[in-house]
Amino acid sequence: MSRKKRERQDPVTLGLPAGGVESHAHLDVEEFAPEEIGPALDRAAAAGVSAVGNVFLGPAAYLAHRDYFKDRPEVFYILGVHPCDAATMAADDLPAMAAAFRDEARLRAVGEIGLDYYWDASTSATQQRVFREQLELAKGLDVPVVIHSRNAEGDTLAILDDMGFRDRPLVWHCFGGGAWLAGEVFSRGWLASIPGPVTYAKNTDLAEAVAAMDLSRILLETDTPYLAPEPWRGKRNEPALIVFTAQRVAALMERDPAEVWLATGANARRFFGI
Repeated sequence: MSRKKRERQDPVTLGLPAGGVESHAHLDVEEFAPEEIGPALDRAAAAGVSAVGNVFLGPAAYLAHRDYFKDRPEVFYILGVHPCDAATMAADDLPAMAAAFRDEARLRAVGEIGLDYYWDASTSATQQRVFREQLELAKGLDVPVVIHSRNAEGDTLAILDDMGFRDRPLVWHCFGGGAWLAGEVFSRGWLASIPGPVTYAKNTDLAEAVAAMDLSRILLETDTPYLAPEPWRGKRNEPALIVFTAQRVAALMERDPAEVWLATGANARRFFGI
């Protein structure tokens, strides 16, 4: 029996205006050949994305790949050592990051940093040490922080509290929790970045949490090339597909998609200072 080919909607057909911001993408990873990056950014612009935050996973990646975006002024940069890379962090990585932020105005935040207890790439003690070192760096630079936390919410919150990050500029990347985590994040004055999985039918706790969120406290992201939203789930994600996340968030909040799109874009521009 033949299987009917699934229809996948073109993001341009949603008709969202220019002004949206893709707050978190990894376009410099191996899933994208360098020559594919420009066309992906063009598709995003056609869908209404006016700015894209590219997250470099460590200073070596930043130095090797930053020129991919030299002719794309709509791309701003985020730089940090991911918790899964904590065990391989080099002694000169922190000084290299500090120098990069001093020299490059497009670097707008330290991230994604935090804790990940799902994978066993490094011990919790090593992750916590590297997390604290990068939080201290962000404080010294006076820049926002982008948090990664997987299966580690309690320890992540405890370290952030201990380091004095309440009411500092911080976004909880790839927010996937329910009402409890939303309350913890928002009570500390932080933002939540909503990813594609909010479009997945089984993510009811996330959907209920998003429905109750204050629009002024959220950003949108793809986490490209991962976590593509419906109707593109299972395919390589890219910034243009963020419009489907905006559409779902708008439905949950009972708001117009263009309102959510422009409001979250404005939130991102304020947060990152772009």
